[in-house]
This record gives sequence, structure tokens and C-alpha cells, in this order.
Amino acid sequence: MFSTPGDDLFRGGARDNVELLKAWAGTSLAYAIYRAGAASLLGDIARFLQELAIAAVVCGLGFVLHELAHRIVARRFGASAHFVADDRWLLISVAIAFVGFFIAAPGAVWHRGRLTAAQGGLIALAGPLANLGLALAFIIAFPVLWLAGLHDDWVVILCLTGVSLNAWLGLFNMIPAGPFDGARVLAWNPAAFGVTVAVGFLLTFVVGTQQTLTTLWGAMLAG
Repeated sequence: MFSTPGDDLFRGGARDNVELLKAWAGTSLAYAIYRAGAASLLGDIARFLQELAIAAVVCGLGFVLHELAHRIVARRFGASAHFVADDRWLLISVAIAFVGFFIAAPGAVWHRGRLTAAQGGLIALAGPLANLGLALAFIIAFPVLWLAGLHDDWVVILCLTGVSLNAWLGLFNMIPAGPFDGARVLAWNPAAFGVTVAVGFLLTFVVGTQQTLTTLWGAMLAG
């Protein structure tokens, strides 16, 4: 899916902050268009701006923290690691959003260094765990925000979307094939793979559903 970067990336040619910013902006824009609908850009700009703000927190943050987790763990193990945005796929994701589909492939972390199989597996696992952790964080964030006096509809949408999207991202990236993180995690440690998939499945299809979350937060939403 992604073109292998040249040696310049590991010779001081990396611009991680710029690349991460591009990934955040492009993914957030695509998700906002997908959520609000292309017509909202002309007919309901207020709704689109709300969706864009939510997307920047929920979707943009989810993808960026996923990649940052890969990079942080890789560097912790002494590897040279950098994120490179995929400009082509960012543009494709925005274009596809106009016709009602959301596909995001904002880029990838590339690393180089001597790593054991366990270290490689942990680097791969870090991304999905970041998303599953974010899903749990949004579950906790809703009652905190509510008790702080934020009772607006956007708070409900933000937290519902934050849970469901990040849970799905964590689970989706555990696909045990191709370039997905799950392939490397499974090759390293089947037990870690199984536990992560189980947690991802639970958060995506049980805890993270709108019905379950509204039940869980029911007392506050009813008030």
C-alpha cells in the first residue's frame, strides 16, 4: 500500500511533525465529509464545522496516536523510526468521502535497526493498543465532561464516535495478514494476538455499541 522511503529518511531527511500534521488534517477532513455529507459543505456549514472539530479529535487523533505509538516503541528499542504521510492516499480518502465512503491510509512509521522478534511484535502491537486505550478513555471521558457541566449534543456525539471508531481501528489493524499489525503480532506471540483481538471485539461489538453506551451512561443522558 505504501511506497518504501529512500535512505534520505534515515539520514536527517525526516520531517515527522509536518508529516503527522498532514495525516491529521487529511484524515480529519475526509472523516468530516463522510460524516456530514458533501452537501453540508454548501447547505449546512455549521454542521460540517462541528463534524470537522469532532473528526479532528476522534479520527485525526486516533490515527496520529496510533502511528506515534509505533514510533515511540521503536525508538525505545533503539531503532531509527519516522512517520511518512502518504499524500496520494490522503487525497484519495478525501475524494472517496464525497461519495459516501471512508477509507483512510494516512501513512506509516518506517523503522530501521537491529530488533528481536519480540521487539518487532511489540512495535506492531503498540498502534492497536493506542486505539483500544483511546476507546476506553472516551468511555470514561463522557461522565467526566457531563459532571463538568458539558451537556451539549456534541459531547455525546464526540464520546460515542470516539469509542466506536477507535475500537474499530484497534480491531481492524489486528487483521493477521498483509501489512496489518496483526500479522506481526501473531507471528511473535499468538497469546498476545488473541487477547488483543478479544478486547478489540468486545469494545467494538459489545461495549462500544451505541445501545450499550447509552445504557451505561443512561442516568446522565436521562437527566
